[in-house]
Amino acid sequence: MNQEERLELAKWAMDYALKHGADQASVRIFNQREVSIEYRDRRLEQLKESTRNSLNIDIYADRRYSSHSTNDLRRESLEKFVDEAVAATKYLAEDEYRSLADPKYYPADGGPDLEINDPAYHGIESSGRVRMAGEIEAAAVEQSDAIISVTSWYEDTHTRTCMVNSNGFEGEAEGTRFGAGAEVTVRDGDEGRPSDYFWASTRFLDDLPGAEDLGKWAAARAVRKIGQRKLESGKYDMLLENRVGGRFLGLFGYAYTAQAIQQKSSFLDGKLGEKIASEVLTVIDDPTLRRGLGSRRYDGDGIAARKRVVLEGGVLKTYFVDNYYGRKLGWEPNGGQTSNLVLAGGDKSGDELIAEVQRGILVTGFIGGNSNPVTGDFSIGIVGQLIEGGKVVHAVNEMNIAGNGMDVLKRLVAVGNDPYPYSSTRTPCMLFTGISFSGI
Repeated sequence: MNQEERLELAKWAMDYALKHGADQASVRIFNQREVSIEYRDRRLEQLKESTRNSLNIDIYADRRYSSHSTNDLRRESLEKFVDEAVAATKYLAEDEYRSLADPKYYPADGGPDLEINDPAYHGIESSGRVRMAGEIEAAAVEQSDAIISVTSWYEDTHTRTCMVNSNGFEGEAEGTRFGAGAEVTVRDGDEGRPSDYFWASTRFLDDLPGAEDLGKWAAARAVRKIGQRKLESGKYDMLLENRVGGRFLGLFGYAYTAQAIQQKSSFLDGKLGEKIASEVLTVIDDPTLRRGLGSRRYDGDGIAARKRVVLEGGVLKTYFVDNYYGRKLGWEPNGGQTSNLVLAGGDKSGDELIAEVQRGILVTGFIGGNSNPVTGDFSIGIVGQLIEGGKVVHAVNEMNIAGNGMDVLKRLVAVGNDPYPYSSTRTPCMLFTGISFSGI
């Protein structure tokens, strides 16, 4: 089925629902091909290829709403599927806020090319995929005699979607994603077996780092964990490595949503326009970022994607407002999902910020963790490196940080000039002061 046929089928399913009891309908058809390679002990461990087709339909009938999906896209099967979906919807409770978005929020035109689809994808052969995974492993193994094992990966994905709403929206998207990396385990004394990884993900194959670099970086991350130990509990400066900043900020992500605000489950409720973080923190959600992993023209409601300033100089500028909870709150929707979160950077590198730390911890990874969106309190395990006198001293593990999100964000004193390029969260390294760590 080509894209034109998918769009035709989506329109047919929408019209069928409207003729058989739905007041409004939204239909999405999704096609994805994914290939993944795993390499271990200098041989191919696993090769997977999968193709998925699905149709999702949202039914709005008699002030009621439900969502349904199927992988059987034959029209004779879809007739029964839609009939049952409409019938089931009418058993649900009424909800006056359930409705398609106002068409005024839909995209007015196609807009600029976001470059999220690599045309080179269709020329990739499996032999090349396997070769890259093997080269990553080989590069990693050569880095140290302390290495016990290496598992390397390569994967690519091609996705096509189309979406139609019964009040006028029609959209199509095609995108690719490539990923590669390795996990390395090393020997640390008689019993220690620390491991670490490096993984890169991009929209275009040419933007992926080379196999040799990926292997070296993964091995280096594991080797630097040798000799890791706990520190005494106390307050330390904390330098978050650029690749883990997104995970840390994600602890508080739900609190920024209109759903959390409406349900009184956000510590940011009523804080719009207030300073909730350090003045050095500016965060922009940018769905128009060229080749961005989160770039898109519209959200799941069909609402046009636009840049949103989330935090500016530490001041909360907006929440993430989807169509449904926007209606409940009486707010204008702005797209309820994050896309590419971009932090405004500083003028110093990570090494320059390390040199400024007299005693602190460079956090290179998180373990577990939880947060309370109502209060902003959080606790999460960390691994990293002790910094003393502006130099990295030794590896650190089995420690936790805990505190309150708003308090910690106000302790941010500097951001680096090194935004992490292989994620939809483009965070540079971030330096905080006076963070509570628990250890020995």
